[in-house]
Amino acid sequence: MVIAANSPGPADVRIFAGFAKAVTAYGPVRIYEHPLPGLPVYNHPPLAGWMLLGLNGLSELGMSFATLIRSPASLADFCCAILVFEIVRRRTAQTTAVLCGVGVAVSPVLIATSGYHGNTDAVAIAFALAAAHLLADRKSPLAAGVAAALSISVKFVPVVVVPALFVAALRGGRPVLVRFAAGFGALFALVWGPVLVTVPQQLKENVLEYEGGSYRLWGLVRFADVLGLPESVITFMQGGGHFLFVLVCVAAGVWLAWLRPAQLPGVVAVTLGLLLLLSTASGLQYLTWAAAGTFVLGFWEGLAYSAVAGLTAVLGYSGRSAVRWSEPVLELGAAGWIVLAAGLATGVRHILATRACRQTAVCRATPCTHSRRTGPRPQYVQYGGLGPARREPTPGAARPPFGQRRQFDDRP
Repeated sequence: MVIAANSPGPADVRIFAGFAKAVTAYGPVRIYEHPLPGLPVYNHPPLAGWMLLGLNGLSELGMSFATLIRSPASLADFCCAILVFEIVRRRTAQTTAVLCGVGVAVSPVLIATSGYHGNTDAVAIAFALAAAHLLADRKSPLAAGVAAALSISVKFVPVVVVPALFVAALRGGRPVLVRFAAGFGALFALVWGPVLVTVPQQLKENVLEYEGGSYRLWGLVRFADVLGLPESVITFMQGGGHFLFVLVCVAAGVWLAWLRPAQLPGVVAVTLGLLLLLSTASGLQYLTWAAAGTFVLGFWEGLAYSAVAGLTAVLGYSGRSAVRWSEPVLELGAAGWIVLAAGLATGVRHILATRACRQTAVCRATPCTHSRRTGPRPQYVQYGGLGPARREPTPGAARPPFGQRRQFDDRP
């Protein structure tokens, strides 16, 4: 918040200011059908338009729009730190949970992307993690469905985790699935319904089919460019081919959610991280997708990613342009990609190593606890009086042969 209040921010801050004025002029629904001279394609879901309308109203009261537009992301990071603590403490030692929560709070990736850049990615990620936490840990499928719908209504990126959320709800039984679907459907109809009815084609072109920029700074397209692959291959990767990568992410999330529904927060973290790993778009703000989730997978995974990707973000924003990376930043970005890949691999291994809970993601038992199986507890008979309880066989139980003492399996 301090950075947001004392820095002008990148070009995206001014672009959002232009979007906010356009939304005020045309409305959050009709904005998709109007050309916006001097501005890029308006590729944000419907709820973002209502947010921009409110922020523009506050800016007309004298508040700085540059500060306002970065405030939601900063608040979302604070919520993510609490969420990660709550998620991790249910699955490991509380000290580790505290370290993971603090790691999210001080992550240089989030400080740079939310405090300086201020896009809506952090808000969407916070809602996606909240949906997984509410469904798997809080046993609140209705609220989880609402959170899931909110996540894709702010930024469409978390759509890759929605199938995994539905699979986990399905594993919980019909009542859980119905309540989750009801929450998701009600919020989706409220936010998306007016736009789908009014300007469906423009919404499809601007939001659903948005392919990102053509920069070659990150991940697969960067490696393809360095290796000198044909231009047609790179063009396909950034065009229609990127949908194949999205399907891989969805399939991985669904598979993990089916096998380990109690590990749903980790599944969501892996899916979002895999989306970043396979992304053919390049943008420093996209590093947010995996910043909180890697701490869900493990403290060292989160620390390593935040350190390398955070340095990439800080140096990238310190350069001439956020989309023109210097050679050291490009090398750091490649190292961050490798660190992310290693963190996701260990995260998947940890998820699969967890004993499958018989009661699925919405059981009454604490999820992902490693408990040993024991036999039936012996029954005791408590006699009145001052003496200690005596262990006696229950009536009707088989008695030992004459002259032998009865042996109890549970004696020390």
